[in-house]
Amino acid sequence: MSNYLSQVISLESKLISENFLSSPTILAVQALIREICLSPKPGLVDMNNNGAHHDMSFQTFITSINAISNWFERFYHYGKHNANVAAPDFLANIRPIGLECETAMFSATKQINTHKGGIFAFGLLLSAIGKLEQLKLKTTTPMICNEVANICHGMVNKELSQNNCSHSVGERLYKQHNLTGARGEAESGYTTAREISLPIYQDMLNSGYDEESALLQAMLYLLAYNQDTNLVSRGGLAGLEFVQNEARYLIQQGGVLHPNGLEMIAKLDDELIKRHLSPGGSADLIAVTWFLSHYAAQN
Repeated sequence: MSNYLSQVISLESKLISENFLSSPTILAVQALIREICLSPKPGLVDMNNNGAHHDMSFQTFITSINAISNWFERFYHYGKHNANVAAPDFLANIRPIGLECETAMFSATKQINTHKGGIFAFGLLLSAIGKLEQLKLKTTTPMICNEVANICHGMVNKELSQNNCSHSVGERLYKQHNLTGARGEAESGYTTAREISLPIYQDMLNSGYDEESALLQAMLYLLAYNQDTNLVSRGGLAGLEFVQNEARYLIQQGGVLHPNGLEMIAKLDDELIKRHLSPGGSADLIAVTWFLSHYAAQN
């Protein structure tokens, strides 16, 4: 058994058995466990190292997942109990739950931001699933993602375009580079995950490759094509371009299918650490990719 798989099984047994969670929430927690266990992830915290981060570790992420898992359940039940609420109000009323979830995360991690992006993504996905289930509608990947897009309709325009202040990194990068970040990804119904990483992940699984290899290959495609605002925040557009070009080169060589694929990814990890680059947006989308694939398989 690989180190990845044994660690995933151990963490699932510990983190999920300690909490009473519904099926969609369990999958969301499993998705976060798989993301942090996936190694090597260039520039990111994993089982090998702390990536380009000096304030967080593998254990920080495990502590964080444990702290936020029950709040994920609240997102799901919020969707069920507010299925008939119009999209603008539906979104507005998710936010207080998200803020409380963030507070729990920061309290557990001593003010370290481990999962703010994950809370945002899974808050939307779980709420959308709860709403669709309550309305007796299909919960296929397109239906879930379309519902998220509907919930988030106008978010970029309202929160980034029309907002004259630049208090957050996302607002600043939108004004400087027209990058929409996590908000744009959500408003698109997770187009990057659905059209880039999810097909690669599923094709790898269908071809007989193990989950770890499939996720690593999907990650390379995200590094190559995702407009990751975390990279731009740390290294400017040049940092984003560097990572994209390096990932595309690895893909051309076959990625994880190359005989030395893991070693090449590990070298890219070293290079991103040296340059202080961390593709946190792509990390969130890896978890979303796994979640969408496995939720669809169970329904």
